[in-house]
Amino acid sequence: MPETYVDRGIIKWNPFDALAGYGTMLEEMRRRRGKRDQPILSEDALAQMNIVFNDALQQQKTVHVSYFKNGYVLDTYGTIIKIDWIRRTITLSTTERIIAEDITAIDLDG
Repeated sequence: MPETYVDRGIIKWNPFDALAGYGTMLEEMRRRRGKRDQPILSEDALAQMNIVFNDALQQQKTVHVSYFKNGYVLDTYGTIIKIDWIRRTITLSTTERIIAEDITAIDLDG
């Protein structure tokens, strides 16, 4: 009866994890590589975002907001429930507070 080959899969790579902190260092390098500088928006983009923002606020529509935080562009959805003009923040129905200067894009959902 011939023997069948059994692959060890990921087990054969385990010795590389034996170096102390090697896996953690690789993960940190991957995380840092994904960081970007905050995008600079043109006047046209800001004007378009202002129009969408006002429509969403008046009609209580759900919006898709992209915003910059700690080197990454994050996305969220929700309706705008509060605007703090002093702190320049926007609070969404998901209780997220977004600083107005960090918003990179806003679109009506649906």
